[in-house]
Amino acid sequence: MDLFGFVKDVGRRLFRKDEEAADKIKEHILANNPGVEGLEVTFDRGIVGLTGRCTRPDAWQKCVLMAGNVEGVVDVYASALTPFVAPRPQEVPVGGPHQHAQETPAAPREEYYVIVKGDTLSHIAQRYYGRASRWKDVFEANREVILDPDKIFPGQKIRIPLDRDA
Repeated sequence: MDLFGFVKDVGRRLFRKDEEAADKIKEHILANNPGVEGLEVTFDRGIVGLTGRCTRPDAWQKCVLMAGNVEGVVDVYASALTPFVAPRPQEVPVGGPHQHAQETPAAPREEYYVIVKGDTLSHIAQRYYGRASRWKDVFEANREVILDPDKIFPGQKIRIPLDRDA
């Protein structure tokens, strides 16, 4: 997916003038998401473009969400932001008594959720995990976007990991 839509008037205020938006968004991402190298950010009439290379599995999603959850951002294009690619395991021939083929772990499953009026992290955790007490899983997955678990707002877009242990 290379385009994500966001709510323009919702999110953290990082800039006052469009001319400073790209630099401020880049600073924000780099300060809170160490999993990206060579990050470049463009901003044109509410549209953010991201370029760079992710060095961690969750960095791509976090970059997109951090850029999109900024007041004044409508869309984020991330087709030039290279996702993390896990190194391939060495191929081992199968056949000997101690030789086994190695499996590549599957990418974690997740969904994106837009917060609505009245939501709490506990309500979201109850909906996705069946237990409100797992609100910390939602918070930890979105720590770069949600600074305070008691301060979420309608229109904010977050990610929900679906492969968490019950």
